Amino acid sequence: MGIKVCKFGGSSLADAGMIQKVRDIVAADPERRFVVPSAPGKRWDKDRKITDLLYLCHEHAKQDMPFDGVFEMIAERYHQIAADLGLSLDLAPHLEEVRSQIANGAGADYTASRGEHLNGVIVAALLDCEFIDAAEIIRFDKRGRFDPDTTHDLVAERLKNLDRAVIPGFYGATAKGTIRTFSRGGSDVTGAIVARGVDAEMYENWTDVSGLLMADPRIVENPRTIEMMTYSELRELTYMGARAFHDEAIFPVREAGISVNIRNTNEPDHPGTTIVKDEPSSKIVKRGDELRRLEETPPDEIGMAVRPAITGVAGRKDFTIIAIAKALMNTEVGYARRLLDVLDDNDISFEHMPSGIDTVSVVVEDERLEGKLDAVLDGIRAECKPDELEIYDNVALVATVGRGMMYTPGMAAKLFTALAEAEVNVRMID
Repeated sequence: MGIKVCKFGGSSLADAGMIQKVRDIVAADPERRFVVPSAPGKRWDKDRKITDLLYLCHEHAKQDMPFDGVFEMIAERYHQIAADLGLSLDLAPHLEEVRSQIANGAGADYTASRGEHLNGVIVAALLDCEFIDAAEIIRFDKRGRFDPDTTHDLVAERLKNLDRAVIPGFYGATAKGTIRTFSRGGSDVTGAIVARGVDAEMYENWTDVSGLLMADPRIVENPRTIEMMTYSELRELTYMGARAFHDEAIFPVREAGISVNIRNTNEPDHPGTTIVKDEPSSKIVKRGDELRRLEETPPDEIGMAVRPAITGVAGRKDFTIIAIAKALMNTEVGYARRLLDVLDDNDISFEHMPSGIDTVSVVVEDERLEGKLDAVLDGIRAECKPDELEIYDNVALVATVGRGMMYTPGMAAKLFTALAEAEVNVRMID
């Protein structure tokens, strides 16, 4: 049998009722051997996440303000969960240790990580399996940077002989035991690290949605679920604003070729979205004496899964185009370099850089230009000496992503017809 690693998000562990659903999901498949829990999330709209309350405790302690009231809310939440689950687990020593450490000046990373730690203790007791403190196996260097190679070795060695285990997400430690955390949402990263360390067949990411959607439901009514997509498509859609799991969590499983399945704890029978390794885009296929590139080979002849032409559509607002025109620009060696040097001097990165014979444009996020636009324009005039220099603001980028598009005649016509019918002008295409 293959191994499945299951990460459950905060909404999946918000109270005892949700945690019982988690128990049922894990029990339903013997391949689900390693569980990575987040801290309890919101139970209702105006509820507070445990991690937010812990950060609040830290801020109060840092300002020499009492935090007992806030910490009591945290303690009551955990005691209620354990009681509702019928566990005989005594959480008092665990909670007192956390309270004492915060009072004695524990750092923000330690304080925030206790949400996952305490929830991991509860989930391990409920599942009757071993609890592995993430601080033992997730390693950060002395500068607080994640150490993937050491971590992989530690995870593989510690978990290789275990039948089942619970490893809390979000945090690890330096070699000296100082707790470090990933950025918010980092339990996704822990799950991916564990999946790679145990050479899992599948990394299941359980949350409150039944997979990823083809479009933003706030814009498109009832968008379809993406059944299957590649890592590259995920990266593109996530970058362009699509809701997905933690961006850094892609890399450990992508490197190992492990598939990811995004599932809904409240709809465990829904297949969700499966993310698979990228299909080769330039593989050479030999037919007799003929060599043909994959792009020239119909999908049905190379065994590619039949998928919709478009995987998903996503977009982001608030960009500015800086457009430059100069006669005989193409004859000037280093022209684009001088333009980019101006951006570099102002510590600005860009999104796209389309060009023509005598024109070049850079697309920059408005936030990166804030307070710097005049300096950038002055620099361009001084270094590039353009004939024309124009600014177009209020620009949105829209990405249409899908491996099937290259095999679908008329796809571009359909996309731009939709824009034209919506009376949207296209400034540039990449």
